[in-house]
Amino acid sequence: MLKAVLLDISGVLTEDGEALPGAVEAVARLQSSGLALRFLTNTSRKTSAAMRDELQRLGFAPAPEQVFTAPGAIRRYLERSGLRPYLLIHERLEPEFADLPRENPNAVVLGDAEQRLDYAHLDEAFQLLQEGAPLLAVGSNRYFRQAGGLHLDAGPFVRALEYAAGIEAKVLGKPSSDFFHAVLDEIGVSPEEALMVGDDVECDVVAALELGLQACLIRSGKYREGDEARVPQARCEASLAELVDALLEAR
Repeated sequence: MLKAVLLDISGVLTEDGEALPGAVEAVARLQSSGLALRFLTNTSRKTSAAMRDELQRLGFAPAPEQVFTAPGAIRRYLERSGLRPYLLIHERLEPEFADLPRENPNAVVLGDAEQRLDYAHLDEAFQLLQEGAPLLAVGSNRYFRQAGGLHLDAGPFVRALEYAAGIEAKVLGKPSSDFFHAVLDEIGVSPEEALMVGDDVECDVVAALELGLQACLIRSGKYREGDEARVPQARCEASLAELVDALLEAR
């Protein structure tokens, strides 16, 4: 029995800072349906608070506890582990980690740092990794969609540092099982009782299916024609609005 719906934000609810057609109304229907609802994102250019503010500005109404971000997951991991991060992140994300100790860093945090992903910063991260610091990655996404095109995400840089240092990154956003299990544990549901809805066939849909969740691929955002053939066991809908229509009719 379905008890929870997990919604990827970019590509399912929003694109280029605007709500996708029908998404606000679809989310409102889900919120009044009795299903537990969570908003998930690997964005590494916005803090958790900024993400909530943006959703509210666009007409969505998430409670603070309903928004799960990969940077927030990394912050919790750093605190639990007593690690001091070297932050290779976007400048807009720095407030997420502002009050953490950072002297003599013993961990590398890597996200979509945009212009900071240059040789000097990557080499500094590499030096720390050689000394035994763990590499904590926001995600392993290869690309994201913005302004009608696909652009490099953090994943290729994660792979480069893994290769150079001969180590394996700990990914704390999607598609990490730790990320999904943290969400499910907070809600109090088992994997088979939750539906993951996303536009990224690898990090959203395949990852969810491998953990035993139900999954739906939405044909918007970074979806590319033919993606659904890779996950025939998942449902596929043109939009969140069409999915919500089908879900609520079936209840």
